Amino acid sequence: MVWLQLLVVLGCLIMGTRHGGLGLGLISGFGLIILVFGFHLRPGDPPIDVMMTILAVIGCASVLQQAGGLDVMMKFAEKILRKHPNQITVLAPLTTWFLTLLCGTGHVVYTMFPIIEDIALKKGIRPERPMAVSSVAAQAGITASPVSVATVTLASLLAAHAQEAGTKVYSIPQILMVSIPATFCGVLIAALWSIKRGKDLDKDPDFQARIADPEQRDFIYSGGSTLLDTVFPKTAYWATWIFFATIALVVVMGAFDGLRPSFANDKGVMKPLSMNLVIQMLMLVAGALIMLFCKVKTSDVPNTTVFKAGMVAIFSVFGVAWMAETFFGAHIEGLEANLTTMVQNHAWTYAIALFLVSKLVNSQGAAVAAMAPIGLKIGVDPVTMIGFVSAAYGYFILPTYPSDLACIGFDRTGTTKIGKFVINHSFIIPGLIIVSVGCLVGSLMARVVL
Repeated sequence: MVWLQLLVVLGCLIMGTRHGGLGLGLISGFGLIILVFGFHLRPGDPPIDVMMTILAVIGCASVLQQAGGLDVMMKFAEKILRKHPNQITVLAPLTTWFLTLLCGTGHVVYTMFPIIEDIALKKGIRPERPMAVSSVAAQAGITASPVSVATVTLASLLAAHAQEAGTKVYSIPQILMVSIPATFCGVLIAALWSIKRGKDLDKDPDFQARIADPEQRDFIYSGGSTLLDTVFPKTAYWATWIFFATIALVVVMGAFDGLRPSFANDKGVMKPLSMNLVIQMLMLVAGALIMLFCKVKTSDVPNTTVFKAGMVAIFSVFGVAWMAETFFGAHIEGLEANLTTMVQNHAWTYAIALFLVSKLVNSQGAAVAAMAPIGLKIGVDPVTMIGFVSAAYGYFILPTYPSDLACIGFDRTGTTKIGKFVINHSFIIPGLIIVSVGCLVGSLMARVVL
């Protein structure tokens, strides 16, 4: 019966991935119905705290985007890249990684693709070199962001576990002390590897054949995109500073428990206010300040890319995590008996599982929400989980993620592409480098700083 139930879960995940993150969350409802009504498993608890935190963060970030704050960040990023065009292959991925770190979502990369391609082409650099690694670097930055779904989810789950078990609490700043250097090193190594990847444009027969056609040549070389000439209103800059100040406040309050009020828990023990609630409150206030002082038209906020992506993330986390909690919660005793020793002796198996689940659910936040509770229940050390957080990014394996597809579309030279065998695409090696280096550096850092 356990194997049949597992097949139901996997079947829903595989079917859901064909319909994107929203479809994944919704189709997980089929799995829940079958597990509860068909196999009579007790339904697990939906991840309400995590979902509410994601909702608050996405609400604030969406108002920021509508106010023009994200475009302000893009403009400053473009200034750096155009000032050092010869180093575009290294600077571009570091820039997209940092933008994601600030904003909490990898979808900020779309605006940067045409800028990166234009700079590379004007310097005669094969666009695949900076573009492919920039796409995966933007996604790698998710686990390095204090306001991303993945980071908030991990911090929330670790805090809840620590409260129940009476063990050490690991805050968002402590997670970032590991994830920021881990993902940075991964992105840097992948960028350095990309410097010489592929043939130079003047030696690439496919590219030379393409520009032999006058129409194709005009199409490739007549484009270009820039934000440098765009004049933003003062309110866009105000929105940016309000958002940055809020992120800084989140980090500070996470680092110093004394800044948060304490309340008695069910056992009468005084505990600082949960960082989940702190983040929710601060993000709501930040969004309100941006809305009030930056003259944001709230009716347009739901149309922003950040808002749409955030809603998809909430549905994905809701359905997948609830279904996974229902299945694994029913069999946790058996899993503890069979897996605890293996995972404790071979900690890397947790990273492999997290990596594979990430590919199935196409979301780092959903992967963490599904796997972290299981890991904690079977005895995985929280320090190990933090060290391997880079493994939550596994959906680059197949080139189906929207940002990767957009990257291919923005490269007018055709050098960023999907290979003949699908798996041999432009993102596979940079992605593997980022994840493997991130896990290696992260696991070492976690044992040093935590």
